[in-house]
Amino acid sequence: MRVIQFRDALNEAMNEEMRRDENVYLMGEEVAEYNGAYKVSQGMLDEFGPKRVIDTPIAELGFAGIAVGSAMNGLRPIVEFMTWNFAILAADQIINSAAKMLQMSGGQFNVPIVFRGGNGTAGQLGATHSQSFEAFYAHVPGLKVITPSNPYDAKGLLKAAIRDDNPVIFLESERMYGEKGEVPEGEYVLPIGKASIRRQGSDCTIVSFGKIIKIAEEAAETLAKEGINVEIIDLRTIRPWDEECVINSVKKTNRLLIVEESWPVASIASEITYRVQREAFDYLDAPIKRLTQSDTPFAFSPTLIEEALPHPKDVFDAVKSLMYR
Repeated sequence: MRVIQFRDALNEAMNEEMRRDENVYLMGEEVAEYNGAYKVSQGMLDEFGPKRVIDTPIAELGFAGIAVGSAMNGLRPIVEFMTWNFAILAADQIINSAAKMLQMSGGQFNVPIVFRGGNGTAGQLGATHSQSFEAFYAHVPGLKVITPSNPYDAKGLLKAAIRDDNPVIFLESERMYGEKGEVPEGEYVLPIGKASIRRQGSDCTIVSFGKIIKIAEEAAETLAKEGINVEIIDLRTIRPWDEECVINSVKKTNRLLIVEESWPVASIASEITYRVQREAFDYLDAPIKRLTQSDTPFAFSPTLIEEALPHPKDVFDAVKSLMYR
């Protein structure tokens, strides 16, 4: 199977969907003439022209509102934010218009729209450019939230998001755009709301998503050398999340660790913990643990960055603690 970059997988998904459906278009900051801030839209202006690949001003609230209005009138916009940190300015249109329109209109207006862009920490970018927004948007009814962790999932899930008749928040990591992975040549679409079991195991379940899942996979290799076999679940979709997959795994392993890049309060881990203790309490042989970013704005200092995020050693120690070893 061929190996391509994360950015190229996203590019293929958008190209294929725009060829399939003339109502799909892309708009955002630097998506056309500059081929995208991270070159995700490379070559799209040449193929589809300026009416379907549209450069916008640096005015996130404004162009998000234009996209919502066009979606209500039959188009299927893909909105690229250079970073989800900038999209805080567009939150009014995303939350008060896109997410609520179907309910407020009594089912008269769907809003088939994808909001996508870079999410999470990416090194020394400072507190205002290093936030993870999974829990922020997963809190809102009416939105679907997707966080792919590899090129294969990125392509299949973005195609599904573009075809969905509801507003979708598609969160990519700036640090993953250049990462490579296997992606088949042919057409495929992955279902929204279905998790992926990245590693089979019997001793402890680790649930994660996005780029930080890689630290769980690294820790799993070390744990295996000590005879501890963990099962790793990649949620892929945060809302709706695959509760059945997680519950079934916990019933098998009897232990659960949740690893995420966001802050701890009102986190995705908090929601998963509640659901698991409600549905599988009698199967747990140890209290559920979670690893998150520290409960503080993200720093610029490399030393503080290192201190703020979970690392493979933290995952290793948490699993050993769950195993009482």
